[in-house]
Amino acid sequence: MSGGVMKTKVILFDLDGTLLPMDQDVFIKTYFGALYKSLAPLGYEKERFTKAMWSGIGAMMKNNGEQTNEAVFWEKFYAVCGRESEAHLPYFEKFYEEKFDSVLDVCGFNEEVAESIEKIRAMGFRIALATQPVFPAIATKKRILHAGLTPDDFELYTTYENSSFCKPQLEYYGEIAQKLGIRPEECVMVGNDADEDMVAAELGMKVFLLTDNLINKNGKDISAYPQGSFTELLKFIANL
Repeated sequence: MSGGVMKTKVILFDLDGTLLPMDQDVFIKTYFGALYKSLAPLGYEKERFTKAMWSGIGAMMKNNGEQTNEAVFWEKFYAVCGRESEAHLPYFEKFYEEKFDSVLDVCGFNEEVAESIEKIRAMGFRIALATQPVFPAIATKKRILHAGLTPDDFELYTTYENSSFCKPQLEYYGEIAQKLGIRPEECVMVGNDADEDMVAAELGMKVFLLTDNLINKNGKDISAYPQGSFTELLKFIANL
């Protein structure tokens, strides 16, 4: 295919703020608050617990691919809260099983999401979920369901168990392409974050900036990106 434009095979979607409408700051505050409340009876002090969570998340964001995000998260968490925290893993799991749904109540819902995914699949594209892999699979599945979709809608969805990098590292997108058995040029990355999602273009992916819940923390010039709502996205994909 040298010299020609590669055919697009896979549409990658971000989740938070893209398929699942949300105010990220409100979501994180609610999530941390509910998780701490659930685990406080085990003896955690709030400030230390919050520090451990952010240390773990920070380590995942800088992960270099030598370990999974899950491994680097818990390494940092234990460094702050003590190795004895390992005995509490079932309680974390229980939180996601029983309490995480109430956290998701602060998120919105867009009925266009499921309809759009269905239309894109009908066009013959493969679909994968490129969501920031800082959550365990159980939490990612619940976020997918809250968006009106099912995990089966995606050929792959990134979680902290199956990923060794995070956005905006280009290796994160390279890892996804490798798992899907395609070249970056055969993908479109759809997301709402001008930095974390649009960076995929540097790897050769096509990109589309969904502006419904736009995040542009650094005031980047976004005029060059194909962009708009789900209506514009469907038109863009139909013309690939």
